[in-house]
Amino acid sequence: MIYPNNFEHKLGFDEIRKLLKARCQSTLGQEKVDEMVFSTDAVVVNEWLTQVREFRRLTAEHDDFPMQYFFDVRESIARIRLENTHLEEDEVWDLRRSLETIANIVRFLQRDGDEKANGEVVYPYPALYRLTDGVATFPAMIRRIDSILDKFGKIKDSASMTLAGIRHDLEKTQGSISRTLYTILHAAQRDGLVDKDAAPAMRDGRLVIPVQPQLKRRINGIVHDESATGKTVFIEPTEVVEANNKVRQLEAEERREVIRILTVFTDEVRPHVREIIDSYQLLAMIDLIQAKAKWAELTAAFEPEVKGAPVIDWIRAIHPLLQLSLVKKGGRVVPLDITLTREKRLLLISGPNAGGKSVCLKTVGLLQYMLQCGLPIPVGERSTTGIFESIMIDIGDEQSIENDLSTYSSHLMNMKQMMKYAGEHSLLLIDEFGSGTEPTIGGAIAEAMLKQFWKKKTFGVITTHYQNLKHFAEDHEGVVNGAMLYDRHEMQALFQLSIGQPGSSFAIEIARKTGIPEEVIKDASDIVGQDYIQSDKYLQDIVRDKRYWEGKRQTIHQHEKKLQASGERLEAAVEEIEAERKAILRKAREQAEELLRESNKKIENAIREIREAQAEKERTRKIREELDTFKEELAQVDTRATDEAIAKKMRQIQERKERREKRKAERHEQQSAHTEQPKTAAAPKASAPLAAGDTVRIKGLTSVGVIDSIDGAKAVVIFGGMKTKMRLERLEHAEKPKTATTKAEERNQNIAGSYGVVSKDTRNVIDNRKLNFKQDIDVRGMRGDEAINAITYFIDDAILVGVSRVRILHGTGTGVLRQLIRQYLGTIPNVSHFRDEHVQFGGSGITVVDLE
Repeated sequence: MIYPNNFEHKLGFDEIRKLLKARCQSTLGQEKVDEMVFSTDAVVVNEWLTQVREFRRLTAEHDDFPMQYFFDVRESIARIRLENTHLEEDEVWDLRRSLETIANIVRFLQRDGDEKANGEVVYPYPALYRLTDGVATFPAMIRRIDSILDKFGKIKDSASMTLAGIRHDLEKTQGSISRTLYTILHAAQRDGLVDKDAAPAMRDGRLVIPVQPQLKRRINGIVHDESATGKTVFIEPTEVVEANNKVRQLEAEERREVIRILTVFTDEVRPHVREIIDSYQLLAMIDLIQAKAKWAELTAAFEPEVKGAPVIDWIRAIHPLLQLSLVKKGGRVVPLDITLTREKRLLLISGPNAGGKSVCLKTVGLLQYMLQCGLPIPVGERSTTGIFESIMIDIGDEQSIENDLSTYSSHLMNMKQMMKYAGEHSLLLIDEFGSGTEPTIGGAIAEAMLKQFWKKKTFGVITTHYQNLKHFAEDHEGVVNGAMLYDRHEMQALFQLSIGQPGSSFAIEIARKTGIPEEVIKDASDIVGQDYIQSDKYLQDIVRDKRYWEGKRQTIHQHEKKLQASGERLEAAVEEIEAERKAILRKAREQAEELLRESNKKIENAIREIREAQAEKERTRKIREELDTFKEELAQVDTRATDEAIAKKMRQIQERKERREKRKAERHEQQSAHTEQPKTAAAPKASAPLAAGDTVRIKGLTSVGVIDSIDGAKAVVIFGGMKTKMRLERLEHAEKPKTATTKAEERNQNIAGSYGVVSKDTRNVIDNRKLNFKQDIDVRGMRGDEAINAITYFIDDAILVGVSRVRILHGTGTGVLRQLIRQYLGTIPNVSHFRDEHVQFGGSGITVVDLE
């Protein structure tokens, strides 16, 4: 129940409706604003608020939500229920665009559903999704409209064969008229009958020539009009009269055909009138919700979770209309903290006049009413809100000469209604309780009424100056005093509500500030008595002390928050340090694994060199022993051990590695002293340019080969009987291998000829690769780096076994993988050409590679 009838006007909610309407995009949303009602169902209110909350989140996360073309064509659609009626072109155009918006909204809100294990589908914006339930969309109707209207909303020539013919004849006739008219005009200009800069004009839908009045008889034709000044007449030449008549006839035929097309289309729409009108409810609701969201942004409001019980526990509540008014003037609103619970359900606010009591009262009433109408309210996010079944107010003067009501009588009528209908779930807002009559009896009646409200356990906010009501709060559980604070030193209101103690009216101080003579003030003090003056002074002192200790409490609270923030930063720093420590240890473990792989590679290379050089067995045995020793050291690093143990073992391994490298460097220096002369002699050869027949090796490797030929910056080199092409900058001079050969090996060397030494193991590897090599590789489904890595090994094997052509199956897809592969193939010297496979065998999904 809302009381009285002018409730919204008294609290300013009618202004809220105007502000919301201004933010709607169509009359659809504006009608919904007018239909907003006060609800006592917490589920319904929470649904309204959730819709706004989700819409604000949606617009923050997406910028493609369809919010254009909110046209209200319901009246036009309702009109075509009658037979022999049709929609006009602009109405069909608005219908098409608004139906498309409805379809786009439904499609947007129904996408990205996440199906749970129980089969239930959860959508990102469930409250908005529920709005689309049962909403019909009309894609076929949109396509039908597109077949008859162009992109500017006009009937297409192709809408019917008849219309196309009519418009063709019309264009042809108008062109003929234009040519004839220009011929006549140019002739008249040559004869001096018409000004040189004159041009044909249109009068009553007919093309005419502007002529001076005194010369009008020199041109045969019909005068259709004259200018406002009378200095020009407009003549339709006789030669084009018949053609203009034909244009009029064709235009009439065109209009009849357009009406026929629109009528046929309207007949197709008529069976769906009910569904179309119902679907516009979605547009109306979205328009209302987006207006609420804009309102929330304007007033820094948010959508709280509403409890089903009557409760108000608001932090930093602000009167939105007062806020908007003060912002324009450069001011600000003092936020309000207020609590109404079962334990403290009646709040009696006292304090000085113009101290903010009435604003506090209206703020509570307006925000609670807004909340139960589904609007976001400007309160702190930690606030608690609830539901009241009725809100009744008594604010302002309701005296009426017509109804023979005085100010006090009107207050009593309101109190009568409140005592009759108020209950445990009612919220009463009473301003200046008991005023308007003789103070003594007025205070007594007010206290008696307050007692009735107290017995009914009604919630309420009441402002008063009566001392007996302040005492009533002290003696009755559930009633609490509150005071609007006042700075006695600056003599100005602070507009802050303090709950717990009554407030002084500061009547003496305000009278003194306004310039009332001191004699009058002294006489008034004597009249009320020193006891009253002292009690009021004590009350002011209590309020002052409470302000002081409240300030201290706020300071301590701020310090606690700072300490808490510092603690959180410290915890975050500790977590960051721990994460860095784990990263360092993880890196150490990776380095250990890399060290193992690298050592294995180096030792395998050394063994291969020993085999190729046929070194003595003792040297081979020593190398294997060093390899086994190193593996044992790494094996001691247990991956299940603690991070500290891993780090310690890695340091030990690193130290041993450094000592071995140091000893190796010392031996190398000793060997250098003995071989200084031979190296000096060989220096000229090392710096000499490479030529065909030179023995070379790849820089950083030990295997040697012979240059077969040189082509610019590239050379063909034979390694172990295999030819390969590479850049000269990667090669360097090398000594020819000197080994003791057996007879069998001599035969192998004779076979190899000038191609270098081929070991038995190498020949076995090559033979094995030739047997298992396949000329096709499939890299579909691989990432780019995986595919390139696989192709690298594939091409190397192809070159190794001497294959001249291979195929790479990468598929078509988006073409990115194909492009990456071809870019890589372009960097390989041995690749002479690559192309798409023949269309019958795979086309662009397969790349054929030719190798030199």
